[in-house]
Amino acid sequence: MRLALALGRRNLGRTWPNPSVGAVVVAPETGTILSAAVTAPGGRPHAETQALAQAGAAARGATLYVTLEPCSHHGRTPPCSEAIIAAGIGRVVSALEDPDPRVAGRGHGLLRAAGVTVETGLCREEAARDHRGHVTRVTLGRPMLHLKLARTRDGFAAGAGTERLRITGPVADGAVHLWRAHADAILVGIGTARADDPSLTVRLPGLAARSPLRIVLDSDLHLSPASVLARTARDVPVLVLTTRSAPVHARRALESLGVEVLPVATGAQGLIDLPAALAVLGERGLTRLCSEGGPRLAESLAQADLIDAVTLLTGPTTAGPEGGLPAIGPVLASRIAAFATAEDLVLGQDRAVTYERSV
Repeated sequence: MRLALALGRRNLGRTWPNPSVGAVVVAPETGTILSAAVTAPGGRPHAETQALAQAGAAARGATLYVTLEPCSHHGRTPPCSEAIIAAGIGRVVSALEDPDPRVAGRGHGLLRAAGVTVETGLCREEAARDHRGHVTRVTLGRPMLHLKLARTRDGFAAGAGTERLRITGPVADGAVHLWRAHADAILVGIGTARADDPSLTVRLPGLAARSPLRIVLDSDLHLSPASVLARTARDVPVLVLTTRSAPVHARRALESLGVEVLPVATGAQGLIDLPAALAVLGERGLTRLCSEGGPRLAESLAQADLIDAVTLLTGPTTAGPEGGLPAIGPVLASRIAAFATAEDLVLGQDRAVTYERSV
């Protein structure tokens, strides 16, 4: 099962709207691994059908380890549960039941009705963490949101002046790029987009193709057509969420560069309604959203109770005696206090601590 989980993690960020599932077929008597697979990019073919095809006739009577309940509904392809039965698998060990209403125990039920031995719950907590994006989308109608914030040792995200702070070092920066590679999309607010003019791509050797969808929250369409995001939209997709009152000329200018502009519901003070925005992303099939915006967006997301995990990257430097912009607002601080510590990493001179809402 740990091999299946490791395989599933490989394609996180590449399979939406489907979950990235790992599957391993094992010979019943010898324990020999007959085949192993992960959900393909784009979500198909599923891991189970690939693993069964690789195993061929040897799958008859074998055990299938899978990180999520095999599907039981007809979509663009037949259900995996039917393929498992047809292959003659004798036993299925499933880490987690799929809460998708189209499945929700039916996959396991079909297998049992066909005489397949079904065991569930092995490595459940790890599987629940890996599949959190899928679970959040099918139960809450939105992607899971992982907030990442960098701060100085004294707790600031920016200095008091106009000069930008260099907070984290190369090891932590590399980790951030790897996290991006496992996200369906990166989210920032227009403040970060204008102040930093980021590319939000994956810049690790060999992983450029893993750059996810880039999303900007921009209520009044202030994103410049000259920005890096706008100029590279035909290379790596950019989605700008805005309000219906945003200027038409600004929308046309961005769209002419390949930027997708999508109006969503308006909330307080004429700004984008964040729950509505994430619901739109959920409808599109996004499951794993990484927020790399600043403290203002982080606090707004916390106020809307939309944060599922927080990673705080703390660098060794300080903002100095004049202080600056605090990285963590009061509402976010209360959310973090209620979360459990999931990971604590030392990344060069930096420290990255991840806190998660209970699964």
